[in-house]
Amino acid sequence: MSQSVQIKNALISVYYKDNLEPIIHELNRLGVNIYSTGGTETFIRDLGVDVIAVEDLTSYPSILGGRVKTLHPKVFGGILSRRGLDSDAQQLEQYAIPEIDLVIVDLYPFEETVNSGAGQEDIIEKIDIGGISLIRAAAKNFKDVVIVASKNDYRILEDILKSQDGATTIDQRRTFAQKAFNISSNYDTHIFQYFDQTEPMPVFKQSIQTSQTLRYGENPHQKGTFYGNLDAMFTKLNGKELSYNNLVDVDAAVALIDEFTEPTFAILKHTNACGIASRLHTKEAWIDALACDPVSAFGGVLIANAEICEATALEIDKIFYEVLIAPAYTDDALKVLTAKKNRIVLIRNRVELPNKQFKTLLNGVIEQDKDLVVEGPGQMKSVTDKLATTEELKDLYFANKVVKHTKSNTIVFAKNSQLMASGVGQTSRVDSLKQAIIKAESFGFDLKGAVMASDAFFPFPDCVEIAADAGITAVLQPGGSIKDQDSINMCNQKGIAMVTTGVRHFKH
Repeated sequence: MSQSVQIKNALISVYYKDNLEPIIHELNRLGVNIYSTGGTETFIRDLGVDVIAVEDLTSYPSILGGRVKTLHPKVFGGILSRRGLDSDAQQLEQYAIPEIDLVIVDLYPFEETVNSGAGQEDIIEKIDIGGISLIRAAAKNFKDVVIVASKNDYRILEDILKSQDGATTIDQRRTFAQKAFNISSNYDTHIFQYFDQTEPMPVFKQSIQTSQTLRYGENPHQKGTFYGNLDAMFTKLNGKELSYNNLVDVDAAVALIDEFTEPTFAILKHTNACGIASRLHTKEAWIDALACDPVSAFGGVLIANAEICEATALEIDKIFYEVLIAPAYTDDALKVLTAKKNRIVLIRNRVELPNKQFKTLLNGVIEQDKDLVVEGPGQMKSVTDKLATTEELKDLYFANKVVKHTKSNTIVFAKNSQLMASGVGQTSRVDSLKQAIIKAESFGFDLKGAVMASDAFFPFPDCVEIAADAGITAVLQPGGSIKDQDSINMCNQKGIAMVTTGVRHFKH
């Protein structure tokens, strides 16, 4: 196997020319013959460096509006020839094909064009044919050829050219090839996803180019990695790196807070809200959110949907928390919040989030649409003799948003746009209800006049009876049980209102 290979001939044809100039000058210094096409060829000539047009090598012009430029045996033969094979060397000599030792090629911006909202014709023209073929050919023949398929690697190549005088090692070429196949597979995945408009045969394909190694997974003995661009999602102002568990809670926090438009503060622990309130001002929202369960709030993830001022920051600073997220902070607030170096403070940037969710399970993957529905007063159907008041409907809407983002089985109590208590993740809905009542009472909440929301229907009337005896005056549930009437009858007997929504919000 060839180890060190000296670059004698290079093919360069790129869409992005950022930081390419130093490489051109270095190749010129080393006496490397450069072949190129189109705009890249012009770019090289304008630098005062000699360049050979690919058309002169192939004796064929660029045709079909530029769709065919490099697809020719004199190009691919020079890339794919096996240097140690006499028969390959003889054919190169026979057909006057130069060995190409370096290929610098990138791809048309297909994904960016799709995301820009461009029309189909523009998108189709961004499906690269020659570039992807050159990348695969050079990467396949990494034993003898260097492939650089991204402008992100130009600096690395420049350093190699300078420090090794145009020679490359097998390990360097293998690493470049690995990166190249990552780029080509990611590119093909996005093209497939664009064409995957119908579902004759569902296929699971995902490709994310950026990643971040986490300190560990859920527990210290588990490895953890985040695939994605956290820097696009958040601007970190203070604190250590986000952990695996932080990220799981932050994801839940973002999903919950996005349900609210009025100033709202939420506190989450293990993906469940242990406090949330909507108020006219963020400070009041924080105080009332914390009042729900100040014990569970310790070490939690805090999130607001409005700017945090100094007065709010001073209140927040009274407790220990892991992560704080908001769209903005005043300068005075940041002085308070960044005084403790380990507490993570994030600005949330507006980034479009995916509408699909997936996770590994058994020997495969399950995927689903995100639950993007939440039913307001307009979708609440009254099913009892007593009708819910306007204020109760407002609180039921608030409670229904919280229910949607709370582990099943769940029961949520709310009043005046404030979470009073919730029972979460129980195997019995009655247990969730009893847990919620105990928590509300332990923190001094009077449930008289509060509302209750459930993530699924009541198969028996016991939950309604217990809730009514605790002071609940209105109940929301999706409905759909063959025994719905039993719960409705219990509401009528207790003199409380019930509405159904027709939508279930299980969260496993």
